[in-house]
Amino acid sequence: MTYIVTENCIACKYTDCVEVCPVDCFYEGENFLVIHPDECIDCGVCEPECPADAIRPDTEPDMAKWVEFNRKYAERWPVITLKKDPLPTAEEMDGKPGKMELFSEAPGEGS
Repeated sequence: MTYIVTENCIACKYTDCVEVCPVDCFYEGENFLVIHPDECIDCGVCEPECPADAIRPDTEPDMAKWVEFNRKYAERWPVITLKKDPLPTAEEMDGKPGKMELFSEAPGEGS
């Protein structure tokens, strides 16, 4: 099992989760975070830290596409280990459907 980041992180990018990760397996895009599924140790400490409820275990239904999505961008983006401010749109975008159209492939700054 692994934990992965799902669509609700897009345009929110809360980083509370990266601060508690014991193995630094989060990677930062411009408006999204991902977890490298091969580095995650399945401890689960990140899941309750996400204010947007965007971190899910891969054992939930229909998560295979998100595992591959997380893997793809974890291999392209810089690691993030320090908490940063969420995006300015975070509160208004939390829970909105159809956020994939807002996804940016651009890397973040990392930390």
